[in-house]
Amino acid sequence: MPTAILTGQPVPGSSIEGDLRSLGFDVRTATDTTEAEALLAAVPADQRVAVVDARFVGHPHALRLGLTDPRFPLAAVPGAVTAQPAGRQALTRAVAREHSARGGTALLDDLAGRVVTALDADGCDVHRPELGSLVATVPTDPQARNEARQAVTAVDDEAVRLKSAVKSRDGFFTTHFISPYSRYIARWCARHGLTPNQVTTASLLTAIVAAGCAATGTRGGYVVAGVLLLFSFVLDCVDGQIARYALKYSTLGAWLDATFDRAKEYAYYAGLALGAARGGDDVWALALGAMILQTCRHVVDFSFNEANHDATANTSPTAALSDKLDSVGWTVWVRRMIVLPIGERWAMIAVLTAATTPRITFYVLLVGCAFAATYTTAGRVLRSLTRKAKRTDRAAQALADLADNGPFASFVARVNPGRLGAPLLIALSGTAILAVSLFSGVTWAPVAGAFVYAVTAGQALSRPLKGALDWLVPPLFRAAEYCTVLILAAKAEVNGALPAAFGLVAAVAYHHYDTVYRIRGNAGAPPAWLVRAIGGHEGRTLLVTVLAAALTASQFTVALTVLAVAVALLVLVESIRFWVSAGAPAVHDEGEPA
Repeated sequence: MPTAILTGQPVPGSSIEGDLRSLGFDVRTATDTTEAEALLAAVPADQRVAVVDARFVGHPHALRLGLTDPRFPLAAVPGAVTAQPAGRQALTRAVAREHSARGGTALLDDLAGRVVTALDADGCDVHRPELGSLVATVPTDPQARNEARQAVTAVDDEAVRLKSAVKSRDGFFTTHFISPYSRYIARWCARHGLTPNQVTTASLLTAIVAAGCAATGTRGGYVVAGVLLLFSFVLDCVDGQIARYALKYSTLGAWLDATFDRAKEYAYYAGLALGAARGGDDVWALALGAMILQTCRHVVDFSFNEANHDATANTSPTAALSDKLDSVGWTVWVRRMIVLPIGERWAMIAVLTAATTPRITFYVLLVGCAFAATYTTAGRVLRSLTRKAKRTDRAAQALADLADNGPFASFVARVNPGRLGAPLLIALSGTAILAVSLFSGVTWAPVAGAFVYAVTAGQALSRPLKGALDWLVPPLFRAAEYCTVLILAAKAEVNGALPAAFGLVAAVAYHHYDTVYRIRGNAGAPPAWLVRAIGGHEGRTLLVTVLAAALTASQFTVALTVLAVAVALLVLVESIRFWVSAGAPAVHDEGEPA
């Protein structure tokens, strides 16, 4: 149980002790700094501890935000400071400093505030939550206390808590058609003991059932599939809202939230393809194309954000224009809808599934996603070209990790005799040669093209990716690898080749998403042994071209299936091991992904 050390002169009629106990704290009282330091030392090192001024006046939710959020080692609101195990040493040092300064016998007036000042002076990262209209203050006289209590009464604590459960930045469909009621579902779930992880799992199961209904290939199945897909999205919103409402963030929840959205969507694509096949229409190429396009869109987003995560002079005329447009209300919603975020996209897929055919659904999805990808990528290219920014070594390393170069390309980068040009131009040339070879009609030409592609991949990463457009290198590699698998599977022209290719790309895409979320959590890239074991993007591309050239179409299909299973097993086992370990970061996305 966490412990709260109440310090300072007690105030008659104060609700602070009851508020702290309602938040799960064991409340202890200290009369001087000596007792405060002793109480702090008595709290087990693996438990949260808080120091709270007895004069505190504020909303219970302000205390909840400041003292119970599991994501931050140190956090504070006016009149209260808390430390999790990772921040205990810093808090102990700050309290000990106050003990020495005060001689250990003085009353603890504003100890919490002085401790926060000391933590800031030590360079500690103290999280201060946005309180908005919530009150959190330490009045110093009766009049100020009465005014603070009136301010508390004037604001509905629960209404603010419920509103803050919704993301501050969501798409039009989510904001206007889901969040107005999903927040109440989230509150009901929280009050009945349901966790975000349980709701996340329910959302995944619902989407899988939806995919199964789509796979029936019947009109009734398609209608039910569309309804269930929308319900799955509602649950997908609810899980995050529970986490924000109850502050139930966790490492496992971060992993589930980061990966299940993609698993649900791509499983649904497979369900649509199976349903179409039952009706005699083969749309596996469209399903795989949709998955490739969507994954590459995400890689563009991730690469651009990582490249500019901590860049200096991070401004541009394009960004300034975007900020101006944000000041015009209706343009904000139009621009959010144009990028076809998850809410709009899933709603579109659900409606098209129920009303049309899988082929039409995929055609509309591909056109919409292609337009969105063009719009967002063009804007980011313009920002990059007009932004006078110096990218850091951290950003360059993140891009190199996202590139996913394997042993062959890494060897080329190490023995590279000279620099042939800008990394993006080198990568583009290798990708272009690979593309030409795939459509040459010569059996072994793709193998030669893949070899050149592998060499240029190593050349591209022989120096740090710090150029204005070098963030395009990772998505370019993703498109090259995925499209190679799609094209060769389509050219095989046998049943099962494209579904096998779908499975392989899905397994590799999971590895790339896993890489992204590790980097965003400051945990670095996946271990080098894993990247070597699955070959890197250039190794897999070269292997697939060799298999296509050396094997018959039926044998190639079997080989793709075996490769997909092998990659999936390796990346899933390592990913699960990492994300359920105590050291994995709790990364939660507060923006709606595309």
